[in-house]
Amino acid sequence: MFVHQRQGSLEVICGPMFSGKSEELIRRIKRAIIAKQKVQAFKPALDDRYDLSAIASHSEQKHGAIPVKDMVELARLLDPEAEVVALDEVQFMDEGLIAIIEDLANRGVRVIAGGLDQDSNGEPFGIMPLLLAKAEYVTKLQAICMVCGAQAGRTQRLVHTGGQVLVGAAEAYEARCRHCHEVPHAMGRRLLEGD
Repeated sequence: MFVHQRQGSLEVICGPMFSGKSEELIRRIKRAIIAKQKVQAFKPALDDRYDLSAIASHSEQKHGAIPVKDMVELARLLDPEAEVVALDEVQFMDEGLIAIIEDLANRGVRVIAGGLDQDSNGEPFGIMPLLLAKAEYVTKLQAICMVCGAQAGRTQRLVHTGGQVLVGAAEAYEARCRHCHEVPHAMGRRLLEGD
């Protein structure tokens, strides 16, 4: 007699800001709950834009999540009975997450991770390249370019401050297509050239 055993996996949901990553993550969490699976959700404590203890979308959808300051805390808070572990804004998490995800998936847990695949310069963001390489399933979402209305795969930073990480929403970022996206050094060059 064949007994189906639970298959662990990693699903990555990625794309620019305003593409619906958190909404898709919440949708998958809700479906797992409907299927009567034990779900645990986490988010980086750094992301306090809409709710301190929930995965929250720009369109105000929410699902409770445990905020964690680092991967040691996440590992300590993992429920060994969890069948699905959801992680939001994984670009802010450190490389310690890779080993945790590998262990969970190898034990039969379905891991769903959402985050930005590129920073505002159009460069790979944090651990996302590693997660994308290790994932069994990848969903890359598109937003709408706020300049021309085309499909947008990039995030434009509107506030010019140093550093890769600036937690913000519509006041600091907008979605852009490849052709309308401007990296800071290119914008400075255009200003110098008088364009």
